[in-house]
Amino acid sequence: MPGTNKSILLQANEAIVAGDHEGFLSHCTDDIRWTTVGEGTLEGKEAVRQWMKGAYATPPQFKVDHLIAEDHTVVALGTIIANGDDGQPTEFTYSDVWRFRDRKMAELRAFVVPTGKSR
Repeated sequence: MPGTNKSILLQANEAIVAGDHEGFLSHCTDDIRWTTVGEGTLEGKEAVRQWMKGAYATPPQFKVDHLIAEDHTVVALGTIIANGDDGQPTEFTYSDVWRFRDRKMAELRAFVVPTGKSR
């Protein structure tokens, strides 16, 4: 899978889990558009960088159950354990729909739902 959009996304996720925000952002276009459905949209790397400083101050854990790719789109389905609104580790089910441009992540539509399980 080297060099595929799937492998790029997996490398980017590994950077997040390692707490390497800049490593993650190196896989993104400068004009990335990051939408978390129901919460809002971030425009550009700097907005994502600032969001990650708070939301991913404690690196999340990902479990990817399915990774589906077609053309310039990769869909990841799985679970994530991240700090919830109360600051406690919480499990979420997610579906991330990524659009790639020139081998970089250009757009995200994230659907994130808490499972109700605290960790």
